[in-house]
Amino acid sequence: MGGAAVRSNTLCAVIFSFTCILLFARGALGFYLPGVAPQDFQKGDELNVKVNKLTSIKTQLPYSYYSLPFCRPKKIVDSRENLGEVLRGDRIENSPYVFKMREPQMCNVVCHMTLDAKTAKEFKSKIEDDYRVNMILDNLPLVVPIPRSEPESRPIYQLGYHVGLKGRYAGSKDEKYFLHNHLSFVVKYHLDDLTDSARIVGFEVTPHSVKHEFQGKWTDNTPLTTCDPKTKRVVSSSTPPQEVDEKQEIVFTYDVEFQESQVKWASRWDTYLLMTDDQIHWFSIVNSLMIVLFLSGMVAMIMLRTLYRDISKYNELETQEEAQEETGWKLVHGDVFRPPIRADLLCIHVGTGVQFLGMILVTMAFAVLGFLSPSNRGGLMTAMLFLWVFMGIFAGYTSSRLYKMFKGSEWKTIALRTAFLFPSVVFAIFFVLNALIWRQKSSGAVPFGTMFALVFLWFGISVPLVFLGSYTGFRKPAIEHPVKTNKIPRQIPEQPWYMNPTFSILIGGILPFGAVFIELFFILTSIWLNQFYYLFGFLFIVFVILLITCAEISIVLCYFQLCSEDYLWWWRSFLTSGSSALYLFLYAGFYFFTKLDITKVVSSALYFGYMFVASYAFFLITGTIGFYACFIFTRLIYSSVKID
Repeated sequence: MGGAAVRSNTLCAVIFSFTCILLFARGALGFYLPGVAPQDFQKGDELNVKVNKLTSIKTQLPYSYYSLPFCRPKKIVDSRENLGEVLRGDRIENSPYVFKMREPQMCNVVCHMTLDAKTAKEFKSKIEDDYRVNMILDNLPLVVPIPRSEPESRPIYQLGYHVGLKGRYAGSKDEKYFLHNHLSFVVKYHLDDLTDSARIVGFEVTPHSVKHEFQGKWTDNTPLTTCDPKTKRVVSSSTPPQEVDEKQEIVFTYDVEFQESQVKWASRWDTYLLMTDDQIHWFSIVNSLMIVLFLSGMVAMIMLRTLYRDISKYNELETQEEAQEETGWKLVHGDVFRPPIRADLLCIHVGTGVQFLGMILVTMAFAVLGFLSPSNRGGLMTAMLFLWVFMGIFAGYTSSRLYKMFKGSEWKTIALRTAFLFPSVVFAIFFVLNALIWRQKSSGAVPFGTMFALVFLWFGISVPLVFLGSYTGFRKPAIEHPVKTNKIPRQIPEQPWYMNPTFSILIGGILPFGAVFIELFFILTSIWLNQFYYLFGFLFIVFVILLITCAEISIVLCYFQLCSEDYLWWWRSFLTSGSSALYLFLYAGFYFFTKLDITKVVSSALYFGYMFVASYAFFLITGTIGFYACFIFTRLIYSSVKID
């Protein structure tokens, strides 16, 4: 009766904790369902364009918009940013671009400047590295439409416009740098006929490089001769581009056009989320699912039939002579649950893997249900970070329970190491990379206040929760094995070449990696090529298949290992499926050299540093799945046979 009450209280505590996390996520982290609280604009209402970071897929180092000498408003105001936005290097600020709703403006002058040697060098450097300018209007990012060769096909949309371009003009032999100083904006809106109010559903731009001309010295009221006096449009056909060089006078101008659209406010993000070819994505995912499901079904069928025959044969042994002649996995029943070498380290890795699994499952649930809308910048990263912290209680509980099963007694030591092993590795890599980014004066460098917040989350919340979980887990009774362990370990016979630990571990990681590598391509593209990732439903299906594949391949190889009378399965069950992380890291290297155009040392260090962290996390996740699959499998088969 008391045990039932304890279990009931524990369940209530878990439900209450997750409810608190959900409420905290919706409140403090700013999560919301797409389609909530649209903003209505009347004709003539002021629209303030905000500027975000400068980004480049060549350097992967973001910079704030005003790190370049662009036109500035009278006072720069920073928008409030969540933790995820700061870690991504977002810097959202106001700008001098101000529109009037449904009132077109042509050839509006923003500012005038004369370049000196320093500013010209800064512009040239960003143009050389293909930096793009990101702006925001009514929480919609600015895109550049690029028409396709087929006239009826929808255009391709790219986030942000290039700072400038490099090329030759008017037969010049030398390449020169040209600045995009004239922006032709298009604001699309959906009109409500009843109220005559409008909602913004699109924000596009076409950048131009125009060398504006004017007479006399520049004043705020000086008219531009490069603007048609009738239409007020820039005459671009006969006007040379704006060169970037010392003592060059540059006038920044813009046009804004308003277009009515049939797209409703709730569907306005579809344009941004469909930047890639969906047919290729869908075909690749379906093809991968069919192959992996077929292989998994075959493996499961073989295992079930083989195990059924073995268990039936062993249970039919009646004489002592037959029992002495038994071979295969039953022969090692007295050693199969012998504690492994470095059992404490195995417990720590499994506990951290459980922490990751909990974080990923809850994050995916939020994403699939629509809590993590792309319009909530940094929401995904913030959610994963906070969920990781709260899942520390499960890491401590798991590692402590396993540690007690292996006859360990120092639960405080195992809790401390669980709380510090993986975070210490990540923090060390993060600190070094952050120092390199800070030296480059990039906005991606995490400021001291945010660094302090991360340390507080680690030491103030994660570590105490790990200790709480470890204390709870160690108070539980030790897990009982279905068979007794002999005092003297049995000698392991010589193994065939294909059961060599290194060979079997490397082979075991191929199938789990094959289950995810197609989806991995899209994930890497979204991260390193500055695109949105939104197919969380597909990602969840692939993740489930990854769980099944890791479990089945670990069970199959564990069964072959026990049949060869090798009972050292604890670590190998973890490493078999965990070795897929090695293939993930190798694929990341292949992606780096074939898909990315990164040449700078700092950018390369940034890529491989973060991909190493991702591979390490993948190792813990897949290894934990394989470990628990083999653990349940061995307990099941050894409790199903008659052993004296």
